[in-house]
Amino acid sequence: MSTTGTLSADEQRLAELGYKQELKRGWSSFSNFAISFSIISILAGCFTTYGVAFNNGGPVAISIGWPIISLLVLTVAFSMSELASAFPTAGGIYYWSSKLGGPGWGWFTGWFNLIGLVAVVASVDYAAASFLSALFAHYNVDFIFNFTSENIKYNAHVVFALFAIILAIHGLINVFSSHLVSLFNGISVWWHVIGVTIIIAILLIVPDHHASFSYVFSHKRNASGFSHGMYWFYVLPLGFLLTMYTITGYDASAHVSEETHGAEDSAPKGVWRSVFYSAVIGWILLLVITFAIPKGATEHIQSAGFPAIAILDAALSTAGAKAVLLISTIGQLFCGMACVTSASRMTFAFSRDGAIPGHNLWRRLGKNRTPTWAVFFVIVCALIITIPAYFPNHLGIPVAFFAVTSISVIGLYIAYTIPIFLRWRMGSKFVAGPWTLGDKYKWVNLIAVVWVGLCVIIFCLPTTPAGVFGGKEFSWSSANYAPLVTIGVMLAVTIWYMVS
Repeated sequence: MSTTGTLSADEQRLAELGYKQELKRGWSSFSNFAISFSIISILAGCFTTYGVAFNNGGPVAISIGWPIISLLVLTVAFSMSELASAFPTAGGIYYWSSKLGGPGWGWFTGWFNLIGLVAVVASVDYAAASFLSALFAHYNVDFIFNFTSENIKYNAHVVFALFAIILAIHGLINVFSSHLVSLFNGISVWWHVIGVTIIIAILLIVPDHHASFSYVFSHKRNASGFSHGMYWFYVLPLGFLLTMYTITGYDASAHVSEETHGAEDSAPKGVWRSVFYSAVIGWILLLVITFAIPKGATEHIQSAGFPAIAILDAALSTAGAKAVLLISTIGQLFCGMACVTSASRMTFAFSRDGAIPGHNLWRRLGKNRTPTWAVFFVIVCALIITIPAYFPNHLGIPVAFFAVTSISVIGLYIAYTIPIFLRWRMGSKFVAGPWTLGDKYKWVNLIAVVWVGLCVIIFCLPTTPAGVFGGKEFSWSSANYAPLVTIGVMLAVTIWYMVS
């Protein structure tokens, strides 16, 4: 390591935080924003989890719920931005907790963050595989697999095979070059902006019928199987997963701090700007999808594994549906690649501090100064936690996918809010970086923590009567295994922490 006098401002700040510059610092402020924007990916979340809100709340959960929940998510993003400015390291969130509350807080924050990031990789790439399979079916592709099969089990196996292939490709891209990943993230931003614009134009122009404002902004639905008396306090909250899952992963801007120029200013802006722009553009996209729902197609849409695809097929011409599916699928593939980047950087940083079994292996860098073995760790773990998707239920509803999305939201948002709570508790003793909330932290932090606490409870709940443990209709293939995975992993690492 060079002497202090020859270090750049970024390297000097990193040295003050206790680390030397190992990763290649070649990312611009735009690249930093781009990776979070790519991971949020409205082309991924809005399409893949649209059915969660449509069946649990209805159009009102989408048109009204999205902007309200987005404002609550922004309180989390603003709170994290202040921390990213103060501590611009690849460890990001768990490092914040370690500095603000001690090693114990950092340990558990890191593990929740790691669980969430691995689950995001799994959920995004599995959804991309599902949409890719549907895309091939629309184009009548008949190569190796039969993409037009109506056999539920066979289709699940095909999607799982595509999922494994996509994971491998994303792993190779991340191992090959950090510069290539940065380039793809830059392309991804424009793909999302231009692609969403094209999709909006298609959904406004092509359909012969558009739903009324009354339907889009006030119609309620409950297709969960639970009683209508549970709508407001149980069913509608289940639909919040659409917004909370879509707007996740923006901690990526913090995880690539050590690869970003001017990280003290670029990283915090990358965090909150990615959330803000995704919230605005995502709401517009969701509205046009909902307005495109044809009369009499509700039951068909409800029963589909991914209702957004059913809406496209019902509302658009074959060419129009193909175009929208193509744009969305490519956007999801960009998103999955960025998710692997974020998760592998966090794994590298966490291993650098000795917090993961086999940490000496996971922290090794390849010839391109990329965390090769951390990438391998992430994609293998993502594959393992998605194995239940290989065994679908009789309806073909991707319950395992929704469970993995719940795991990602629970893990990530708990990790997000632990350091936010610690910063709030510290009060005026906290030493802020260039980007700061000032005195506004007092209420911004508090709202963020309370909101996430409610969401964690909601996303651990059964999503269907068949998923209620001990119920007459209970089936493991319909169970939300998010709390089992989250609690199981955290119990294991708690025991390890206590005896280590």
